[in-house]
Amino acid sequence: MIHKPTEIMRKPLLLLIFLIGILASCGKKSKSPKVHMVAAAKTRDNSTAGNTKTILLLPLGDFPKSDASLLLQRLRAVCDNVRLLPAEPIPRSAWYNPRKRYRADSLIQWMARRAGSGQVYIGITAQDISTTKNGHADWGVMGLGFQPGKACVASFHRLHARNRQDEFFKVAIHELGHTAGLPHCPERTCFMRNAEGGNPTGEEKEFCKNCREKLVAEGWRL
Repeated sequence: MIHKPTEIMRKPLLLLIFLIGILASCGKKSKSPKVHMVAAAKTRDNSTAGNTKTILLLPLGDFPKSDASLLLQRLRAVCDNVRLLPAEPIPRSAWYNPRKRYRADSLIQWMARRAGSGQVYIGITAQDISTTKNGHADWGVMGLGFQPGKACVASFHRLHARNRQDEFFKVAIHELGHTAGLPHCPERTCFMRNAEGGNPTGEEKEFCKNCREKLVAEGWRL
């Protein structure tokens, strides 16, 4: 009989400990959805984490290694995944004999066929390139990119020698912008400005606000 009161007191105590344990475990579980929400949320610059494509930088023909390395470095500053591929010969199928230069649209189609899921090729060359434009069967260009697309091409053949590396970056980033879906931009200082047969890279400073927001949504660091 002496032990009965002790057993009666022990049972409520055990029940209380059990209830506290349940409440504590519920409190811990309630925190996990917040962790998942943060992981899936957008970053401070409104870009979706991990939402980036792999840009494959492909030197075509006898392209200077120093220029390729510098362009790789500058592209990696704004794009997460950029790889420099070994140089390859320019396909003869892109040669346009009447003007002694290469067709940019043919080069793009050649690279696009090689691009896998989530990949974008940018061919870089020192050779003159051209496309059909404004009623001209063969119009010389600094670069070309389909909007949107899986490949683009940039050439420094028409650039000023003294500022070649800086101008070439602007041409490359312009064509990559097209592959991301950007059209030409009316802002004179925007990288997406239409060259209109000239070389306006000296006036281009950065992507304008509208173009930048679209690229940030694609995962670019701008």
